[in-house]
Amino acid sequence: MKITQEQIIASMPSHLRPYTTLQHYDSYTAQDHAVWRFLLRELATRLEQTAHPIYLEGLEKTGISLDAIPNMDDMNEKLADIGWSAVVVDGVIPSAVFMELQALKILPIALDMRSIDHMLYTPAPDIVHEAAGHAPFIIDLDYADYLQRIGEIGVKALSSKQDYAIYEAVRKLSILKEDASRGAAELAEAQRTLEHTLAASNSASEAYQLSRLHWWTVEYGLVGNVNEYKIFGAGLLSSLGESGHCLDDQRVKKIPLTVAAINCPYDITCEQPQLFVTKSCKHLSQVLESFANGMAFKQGGAIGLQKALDCATVATVEYSSGIQLSGVVSKILTDAVGNEIYVATSGPSQLAYKSAQLLGHGIVEHPKGIASPVGQLKDMPRCLSVYTIDELRELGIYCNAEIRLEFLSGVTVVGCLKNILRRDHKNLLFRFSNCTVTGPTGETLFRADEGDYDMAIGERVVSVYGGAADKEHYPLRLLPPSASHQTRNHSERELALFSMYQTVRNMREADAYIDLAVLCSLHDYLAKYPKEWLLRFEILELLPADHDHYHRIVAELMALRSHSEDYACLIDMALASVATVKS
Repeated sequence: MKITQEQIIASMPSHLRPYTTLQHYDSYTAQDHAVWRFLLRELATRLEQTAHPIYLEGLEKTGISLDAIPNMDDMNEKLADIGWSAVVVDGVIPSAVFMELQALKILPIALDMRSIDHMLYTPAPDIVHEAAGHAPFIIDLDYADYLQRIGEIGVKALSSKQDYAIYEAVRKLSILKEDASRGAAELAEAQRTLEHTLAASNSASEAYQLSRLHWWTVEYGLVGNVNEYKIFGAGLLSSLGESGHCLDDQRVKKIPLTVAAINCPYDITCEQPQLFVTKSCKHLSQVLESFANGMAFKQGGAIGLQKALDCATVATVEYSSGIQLSGVVSKILTDAVGNEIYVATSGPSQLAYKSAQLLGHGIVEHPKGIASPVGQLKDMPRCLSVYTIDELRELGIYCNAEIRLEFLSGVTVVGCLKNILRRDHKNLLFRFSNCTVTGPTGETLFRADEGDYDMAIGERVVSVYGGAADKEHYPLRLLPPSASHQTRNHSERELALFSMYQTVRNMREADAYIDLAVLCSLHDYLAKYPKEWLLRFEILELLPADHDHYHRIVAELMALRSHSEDYACLIDMALASVATVKS
């Protein structure tokens, strides 16, 4: 049974759905399809020897044709056979969203088709890059596992406010660079904004470091060794320019892939001066896990908490009992040997267990934050979480009683115990009224007049990671992008050109009688479009090599080479291609 785009989006977590859209296949013009056909045919020819051998096989097995822009429904029918699916997104999306989609084995595919003006290299994600670049390698199980795993780890990565500012600046610049109507001044201003934003970022968060590893592997990776390698990165596989330039060892430095790649910045809007070479897809996973071992979600403790404090964005603190505290970490207390003894959040906060929000403990009930001690109590050999209700009663800890809890750290909680929240035979949360909390030096951490006090229970912090525990109840709440891709209104002149493209396309796909008179008429009409090289090439493909219009078109294309370096490069490819077919 065919699964529709709507069904896939409906099956996703609700907080991810706003970042997706639908592919309206009819919105692609005949020129768009011609650009796709030219690029994919050239890429398939050029990459036959330089790409990882699985590339061409992967195109076919993931529903990607060389002749037309892929239909998402057709792609998903193929992807379903290997346990993946795809959704359409609008250009650059936040890293946290991108990673979570990958973790769910969903490929985010950019909606747009690059313009004829950016065929060699596009600064903005497009369907060539996303579909023809990423999808083919998913048929390799080791690569698919890596892709999903980097998504799972990315979901846990701590991100900073600077990360979102960088995302906004990159997104805006990539959109402007792809839009031929934008002026030089506007582009220069966007470039300066990105440079200033990067310069203002004084530390690399886990999310930013992981994005670099993702870039140098999934996007711009090589496999083999520095002297003998194949291409597998989607950014290279989808670029006629870079897929060739990257092979020049004088122009592009090759570096063996290690975790140190996280320290190498990149610019999404220009070609890369160096690339990293992995030994294999299994090696990718080894490097990834090496990086993950140093992340806060695995380290926990005071080190993980300090990372969250530095990022100043919503993070989740998980106690050894399993209770999860989500919010912006605003305060950490440690003992003399550096162990965490008290954690506080500010702003909207949430308490959860097994990533499900605890009833009555969401951001509405906790708009100003939550704070709790961490550690063991004096004269209690086990963590407070594992005592039974009867054992607690024997120790004088029961509801509606005035109790005093003295932690080994020196933190003291005094108040009336109102409620004990338990899950899976564990105590997760004590709620107090008329409560006072003091620190090791006698400082007041919570006053009785501040209301009820919810004390999370656990003897240590086992994990700290980015985002909320229950994202459905505490969504990302990222601001809408300041720049977005707009549906373009085509002029009458453009529509007439697209109609000619469609006529040639229909004639070619019919695989029957070629109407030379119609082709010649179209060619004559192209005098109104002196810079239109691609349609001339498509007409050339269908003409006999000894036809008068054939020689006229070749001469026109040769003259157009002087228009720009890109024109010269593309026209040389076109003429070489048609010469091979005609010979």
